[in-house]
Amino acid sequence: MRKIEHIGIAVKDLETSNLLFEKLFGAPAYKMEEVASEGVKTSFFMNGPNKIELLEATTPDSPIAKFLEKKGEGIHHIAFDVDDIAAEIERLKNEGFTVLNETPKRGADNKLVAFLHPKGTNGVLIELCQEIPA
Repeated sequence: MRKIEHIGIAVKDLETSNLLFEKLFGAPAYKMEEVASEGVKTSFFMNGPNKIELLEATTPDSPIAKFLEKKGEGIHHIAFDVDDIAAEIERLKNEGFTVLNETPKRGADNKLVAFLHPKGTNGVLIELCQEIPA
């Protein structure tokens, strides 16, 4: 894991939250997109070298909808940038972590992603991110 890639925050209303974070950071979201396969709309903000992803559920059975129902708005995950996601998944499995996606899937912001179960990471959902080559 090379660095924190972003922090994901679950929100009930992306439009309202975008306005809030725009005021907070003094700049608008640099990117918005929908990941239909995950039932989520996202927006991304930069704050210096740090990236924040806001996530709004688009379907009632999506992981974000379930998170919001159970825990409310707040930090959903911490994502780490990796050079080789397949190798990192294998390494973490060998270290005893429960990997939720043994095969990386396409995520937002041109990334391949996989998640570690929070039961094995002190309650924090960990996302692995690898840039998809152009």
